[in-house]
Amino acid sequence: MVMFSLNCLHPTMELAMISTEGWFTRTFGSTGIGLTSTEVLEIVFAAFFVSLTVSVLIVLTERWHGRYSFDKDVNGIQKVHKNPVPRTGGLAVAIGIFSASMLVLFAEPGDPTRVDAYGVFKLLVAGAPALFAGLVEDMTKCVSVKARLLATFCSALLAAWLLGANLPRLDIWGMDAMLEFLPLSLAVTAFAVAGVTNSVNIIDGFNGVAGGAIVVILSGMAFLAWHVGDTFVMQLALAGVGAALGFLALNYPTGRIFMGDGGAYLLGFWAAEIAVLTIVRNPGVTAWQVMAIYAYPVIEVVFSMYRRKIVRKAEVGAPDRLHMHSLFYRRVACQKISRNVSYPWMRNAAVACFVSTWIVVATFVALSFGDTVPAAIALVLIQALLYMAYYTRLIRGHWGRCLNPAVIFGWRPEPKGRPI
Repeated sequence: MVMFSLNCLHPTMELAMISTEGWFTRTFGSTGIGLTSTEVLEIVFAAFFVSLTVSVLIVLTERWHGRYSFDKDVNGIQKVHKNPVPRTGGLAVAIGIFSASMLVLFAEPGDPTRVDAYGVFKLLVAGAPALFAGLVEDMTKCVSVKARLLATFCSALLAAWLLGANLPRLDIWGMDAMLEFLPLSLAVTAFAVAGVTNSVNIIDGFNGVAGGAIVVILSGMAFLAWHVGDTFVMQLALAGVGAALGFLALNYPTGRIFMGDGGAYLLGFWAAEIAVLTIVRNPGVTAWQVMAIYAYPVIEVVFSMYRRKIVRKAEVGAPDRLHMHSLFYRRVACQKISRNVSYPWMRNAAVACFVSTWIVVATFVALSFGDTVPAAIALVLIQALLYMAYYTRLIRGHWGRCLNPAVIFGWRPEPKGRPI
């Protein structure tokens, strides 16, 4: 039993944990990695409860810090909210994860949760540059895209130093041998971590989209870690799930608090490093299976870079309203869901349902069938094809020639249609 226990929380929280423990045990049985279901749930509930508490405090005290924390730019090109909202949810997420790290750190000697007791804390320290850059941007709106990208590179290199989190393989013929050269391995790892980190920031455009995506992805990674017996990675994933859920309680569906760049960068970095550590620590897990779980945000960022730089001849970091979630909001949610004065957030909330459903299905299929390299590669390619086909459908307004590569990749000029 851990010294810091959820028994000190409200009795209803303890009862909820006991009830959930019974369901967890009936559904999955013993974890098989030295953790009881109670110890698993303590990590989630600790991060959740603290993250939720801090989120509530941020909302209740917004009158005092709103001049710094509000997202006041309601007329921005990517904005859909009508009123200023605090965008410092990253602070709640960080403190929630920190609480989970303390839970692990102060476990009694010999307790199964005390696997690499400082590991969770080390990863949080490594994520500090990305978190700090994001929070400063949230408060000042003065941090450049390049500076934030550099901060994510620094966080990736810190994680490699503190935890040995540098990719030893990508399961790509010829590339794996090259990764034995440490400088190249570090460069590839930093690039991959920065890419995943920024992908979470890119999909953070509507209530619950980024938070929901992270919860599903990290839940899938926790299950994968449980399956291969990796207690440490499972703890990392559960801490992220709990912290994200605590934030989501106020973010979805009504948007009382936003994740902001700080939260997006921290959770994106957390998810990226969990992927790296899973590959590093578990030779039996193919990198492509992990990629199949992370495919949606990764495809989004890669396709956005291509679309902006190659098709539209614009700056890669320039904001626009042409992301998949933005198009779904205007072309589907706003057309299929009637405006409701009593529930003005319904259209906004529908976007998270779409994105989360996609990732839930992808994660389930990846965990069920993606344990071999050919199968996992096929799953990634299928997701990429589906993404580009549906994206083209949303752009054009119909399914005609949506599978034509010339149309998908913008090689053929797009005829004038409905405004997007």
